[in-house]
Amino acid sequence: MMRFRRPSRVEEMKAVADGFWLGKNYEALTFFGYIVVHSKEEAERINATSSKNDSTKRHEMIHLRQAQSLHNSWFLFYVRYIWYYVRAIPQNKYNRNAAYYLNPFEMEAYEHMYEQDYLEKCKNGANGWRAYAKMKPRERRKLSKR
Repeated sequence: MMRFRRPSRVEEMKAVADGFWLGKNYEALTFFGYIVVHSKEEAERINATSSKNDSTKRHEMIHLRQAQSLHNSWFLFYVRYIWYYVRAIPQNKYNRNAAYYLNPFEMEAYEHMYEQDYLEKCKNGANGWRAYAKMKPRERRKLSKR
């Protein structure tokens, strides 16, 4: 059973298998301090590694740091996440998944998911998403490589 904790109380995110919440095209998602993946094998693999050695785990841990930067609130993180997603939906005419990839939270996470020391740099909250949030979705699309 999952126990929901404030972002600042989550040290290491545990992976759990639950394909119901996860679309086919997505590898993982952050759900109130847990990493949700498709299979039990994938969950075990992620749980056996550190975020320093696993880019998927690091990507999801960046979302944890982003929630910490939003007044340490999962609620504010998800409300803003949905808001940015909805605002970018018109960009889907250029790329089927543009609303996802142009979300400022995803842009920061994808930009830094291969940097092994990024989580240490943003120990008190990741704020790189704020620069993307100031841009209009079409400006983010021009900047995005996806």
